[in-house]
Amino acid sequence: MVRGAACFAELSDELLYNVLDLLSGRYPSEEFNELRPRLVWDRVAGTLRARDGSKRLAIMSGGTIPDRGLFGVFLPDGTRVGELDEEMVYESRPGETFLLGASTWRIEDITFERVVVTPAPGEPGKMPFWHGDRPGRPLELGRALGAFQREARALPAEGALASLMADYSLDALAAHNVLLYLEEQAQATGAVPDDRTIVVERFRDEIGDWRVCILSPFGVPVHAPWAMAIERRLLERYDIPVETMYTDDGIVLRLPEAADELPLADLIIDPDDIDELVMASLPQTSLFSARFRECSARALLLPRRRPDQRTPLWQQRQRAADLLAVASKYPTFPMLLETSRECLQDVFDLPALREVLGQLRSRAIRVVSVDTAKASPFAQSLLFNWIAAFMYEGDSPLAERRAAALSLDRDLLRDLLGAEELRELLDPGALADLELELQLLADGRRARSADELHDVLRKVGDLSAAEVDLRCEGHESATWLASLLHDRRAILVSVAGVERHVAAEDAARYRDALGCNVPLGLPRAFTEPVPHPLESLVGRYARTNGPFVVEGLAARFGISIDRAMGALAALEAEGRVVRGEFRPNGSGREFSDVDVLRQLRRRSLAALRREVEPVEQPAYARFLLGWHNIAGDRRGLDGLVEALGQLQGAALVASALETEVLPARLRSYRAADLDELCTAGELVWVGAGALGANDGRIRLCFADQLPVLAQGWEAPEPPAGALHHLLREH
Repeated sequence: MVRGAACFAELSDELLYNVLDLLSGRYPSEEFNELRPRLVWDRVAGTLRARDGSKRLAIMSGGTIPDRGLFGVFLPDGTRVGELDEEMVYESRPGETFLLGASTWRIEDITFERVVVTPAPGEPGKMPFWHGDRPGRPLELGRALGAFQREARALPAEGALASLMADYSLDALAAHNVLLYLEEQAQATGAVPDDRTIVVERFRDEIGDWRVCILSPFGVPVHAPWAMAIERRLLERYDIPVETMYTDDGIVLRLPEAADELPLADLIIDPDDIDELVMASLPQTSLFSARFRECSARALLLPRRRPDQRTPLWQQRQRAADLLAVASKYPTFPMLLETSRECLQDVFDLPALREVLGQLRSRAIRVVSVDTAKASPFAQSLLFNWIAAFMYEGDSPLAERRAAALSLDRDLLRDLLGAEELRELLDPGALADLELELQLLADGRRARSADELHDVLRKVGDLSAAEVDLRCEGHESATWLASLLHDRRAILVSVAGVERHVAAEDAARYRDALGCNVPLGLPRAFTEPVPHPLESLVGRYARTNGPFVVEGLAARFGISIDRAMGALAALEAEGRVVRGEFRPNGSGREFSDVDVLRQLRRRSLAALRREVEPVEQPAYARFLLGWHNIAGDRRGLDGLVEALGQLQGAALVASALETEVLPARLRSYRAADLDELCTAGELVWVGAGALGANDGRIRLCFADQLPVLAQGWEAPEPPAGALHHLLREH
């Protein structure tokens, strides 16, 4: 049926099955959610069935036009004006004006997906800009341009001038400038690049590094893979980090100052080696990343969350990078193959490059190598594009340096920095809730159909019948299990002496890691050997559990502690698992998946924040009444001491102290008790400012607390007057 469509008529079985593997969920959806199954593929019966939500996904996110990150520009009434680049929109603000078309527009509002504008005639506006890829010059046009340059140089000056004016409709000044440009290039390098000549020019730049310009008219489809092959060849042979840039008019290479000698043969790649060199370099290029994002979006792997809203391009790039990190582990991943095909066939022109390199080898195209004191006119135009390409690039290290990982002894580093003790910081309630969600035991996470039960087995791993029942809504788990077993979507295996159910896709993983016997008749795709099977099972166990001890892991899978520690050490070296002391009230070293620990920290912090959130005013008022024991049962001297302990240091109105403040906090308040505390020297009071002529504020404080509380009190101004002065002198 698939091959009935003309576009798939020549699709091979291998490619078809590879795509069906992707759609049926063969790749790990726990590492990237959108890899979850979209179809049910019965490999034995050879039938396909859509899963719930597949139709909605195709309608909401379908389409073949790549998202270039453009915002629509609209008038307030909804009339469309044009489009703006996402980066320019992020740099703009409401109230600014810009030019679009032949008019000036004022930005009124910037929403999630559009820019609302109104006309602003007569006002100055900034120029908009767009990022985009233009189609490169094809080889045929490059040869025609090269032939034009060669023929213009071959004619006498007067004949060339007349030809340009007659055949190309140039005026005298334009024709003269073209010939002058070619003449200056010939004087600088001794030759002009054309369809039969390639010029290799070398000179030093402003900081002393070598620049090598390969001047050629053959266009980007030829120059792009050629530059990638040169970069790869120099790295392999001389371990030289080379930066390259290509345009329709040539290639620019930047070499370190120490690279004085660069054989010309290293720039002229053998046609038989070009495919291998380009394929080795392609996955590390920004072109591959951009095309991978577009291919993944077409394949519904980067779906929209809502059909009426666009996804910002920078978020698409982040999600595509996450998907690429997962896909790179699987060489047969369909989007990797499609991206490579698109780059090699639609962007690059490898047959044309092989043809040009073959002509270079046979001397049908000559190579002129020259060292110059400064860039020639043709090279200057290349350098201008070089500056534009690298001006805004940050100080990021080279790819080779980024790939080099620092090797440290983690145990010694942990001893040096101190073990990460989180037992007292992690919230037990947050841990319990997270474990229920990870194990799909929480409300809303349980399976509601056979398809969802299959997803549970793929995500959680091996489960006994009782464990399956806990993860299903209703009482149909036995029926769903029987259906999965009948359709060979699930199998029974013995793990640690217990009969458990696993997804058929995991058959080889359990066989190779734990020695489980798998039933006969499974599709070949499910029984092929898998790399690092035990690490894969342990990694899934860590992703679906809270912090755990190695003994619990070993008991779950029925393996020795040494094997379990070996798998955990491998995952820890990859940065997927960390060890420490995590569980509240736990003991000993534990392990945790880094993402699980991150979620646990975040939820614990949220729980702590909820404890200190401000409350409503009525609740605060009720708290104050209870805190100060208003209308409570405090009595006697002990009750007075307790009440004063809460009031000490506060500026109280002296006239209200024994009439309102203390009687409200004590039953049967007696002034004699307060006098007794003051007379004994246990309680002191300090003035805190006057209130009119006959009243003031005072601060009460127990004597042992006075040095602490009195530090922040302001000393009152001494009374003035002759009488007070005499009293102070005596």
